[in-house]
Amino acid sequence: MTGNKRYQPTESELKILQVLWNLGPATVREVHEQLGQHQGTGYTTTLKIMQIMTEKGLLSRDTSNRKHIYISEVSREQTQQQVLGKMVNGLFQGSTSRMVMGALENKPLSKEEVDEIKAYLKQFE
Repeated sequence: MTGNKRYQPTESELKILQVLWNLGPATVREVHEQLGQHQGTGYTTTLKIMQIMTEKGLLSRDTSNRKHIYISEVSREQTQQQVLGKMVNGLFQGSTSRMVMGALENKPLSKEEVDEIKAYLKQFE
């Protein structure tokens, strides 16, 4: 992310970032079409949010072609760590175990997910 200030993406910004992480660099129209499959946001709303995200340094814009291409300036992993850190310190009062247990109780896990979590936890024993 550019500059020293770290922005916490809003819910709408996270949805746009997820589209860009999946698609790679894309136009507003391409992002809007992907979002439209899941929500009824207008094109101009998507454009405005992406312009604000560019001002914040979350996105950059390539204007060398007629169509402007937007590029995520933050990685999925970087954003996940930032959001998780804020959740642990705020909502879960610094308790990582409370956060993990809350997440595990939130929805049923498949056997594959349980096995993956078990394998991951073994490295901390």
